[in-house]
Amino acid sequence: MTKADIVGRISKETGIDKATVLTTVESFMEQIKQALGNEEENVYLRGFGSFILKKRAQKTARNITKNTTLIIPEHNIPSFKPAKVFFDAVKS
Repeated sequence: MTKADIVGRISKETGIDKATVLTTVESFMEQIKQALGNEEENVYLRGFGSFILKKRAQKTARNITKNTTLIIPEHNIPSFKPAKVFFDAVKS
C-alpha cells in the first residue's frame, strides 16, 4: 500500500477531498520526522504503536577491499514498535 492508496481510502471513507487528506497525512509524517530528528521525544500513538529512537553504539568495521579498519560513530536509528492491540490484530 502506498501513500496515495492511503489518501484515497481516507478520502473515500470520510468524504474529504484528496488534497486536504494528502496535506494532513504529509503534515503528520513531517511532525514524526521532526520529533525524532531533533531527538526531542518519541512519538506514542495509543492503540497503534510507538516511533522511537534506538541508539547504536560505536563499532569497528572493516573495508575488505582496501584491508582497512573504520570506526563507525555512535548514532540513532528510527524504529517502530507496534502496540499490543495492533500486533494482535495483524497476527490473527
